[in-house]
Amino acid sequence: MKTTSIYIVVAIMLSASVLSCQHVAKAADIGAQVAGAAGYIDPNTAAAISQSSQAIMSAAEDITPEQEYYIGRAVAANILSGYKIYEGNPAMTAYLNRICSSIIINSPRPDIYNGYHVMLLDSNEINAFATPGGHIFVTRGLFSSAKSEDALAAVIAHEIAHIQLRHSIKAIRTSRITQALLVTGASAASAATGSDVNELTDIFNESVGEIVTTMVNNGYSQTQEFDADNVALSLLAATGYNPSSLIEMLNELNRIQRSQPGGFNKTHPTPAQRITNAEKSVGKYKITDTRSYRQARFRAIR
Repeated sequence: MKTTSIYIVVAIMLSASVLSCQHVAKAADIGAQVAGAAGYIDPNTAAAISQSSQAIMSAAEDITPEQEYYIGRAVAANILSGYKIYEGNPAMTAYLNRICSSIIINSPRPDIYNGYHVMLLDSNEINAFATPGGHIFVTRGLFSSAKSEDALAAVIAHEIAHIQLRHSIKAIRTSRITQALLVTGASAASAATGSDVNELTDIFNESVGEIVTTMVNNGYSQTQEFDADNVALSLLAATGYNPSSLIEMLNELNRIQRSQPGGFNKTHPTPAQRITNAEKSVGKYKITDTRSYRQARFRAIR
């Protein structure tokens, strides 16, 4: 009986590699019920496969804007467990939020469940983060390294791009489905030994928080970072900021990188790689360079 249950699980997992996870899960659920009723597998194994297939179907469901926001809040809480919010100059935070508002108004996705919010982190590290819920965090170190408002806008546009491209949600969904398949395998083994199947679904649900933490610590893929830079260029141009300010900011990060390892260097491709990527697209945006008009307020806020 144990061998039979393992074969069923292996078949499900192999099928999932070539078919929609949701379709495989439905088939597995029905198949488990039929096999259990016919006596081909014991009731515990049937229940395990059925419950695990429900986990896969849940993983494949679309995440709603509200769910996206609450996942983002969990990510934000995780970030704030390692950083303090900078409260020394509220005007700086307000300034960043005005830049953010200008960009999102001119973006393809200006409305999300609870809006976009930028906070300064009290850290000299050169870094920035964005959660799927619209929370954007910029360190004081990164703020200080910017040489113009347009360069700051480039940082914020890059983070907005991650949110609007739903990079973190895509990472979470992929990991959730992978975890669901692992639960499927564990469930059959658990049923064969008579363990509590309900505990396995609890493990599946708890894994979401661990996935989010891993995502933030490890960063996005190189392709996703390049995609975020490409979208940032279009967001900057649509808002009236000079798209080449992204390259300006990356050049500054490239200079800083030599003396300050960590931060952006840990979670992003090298600035040199990103510059090469951005230079392929920046030329197609033809806008009037108005950076000089913004320098006075930029200097005043610093």
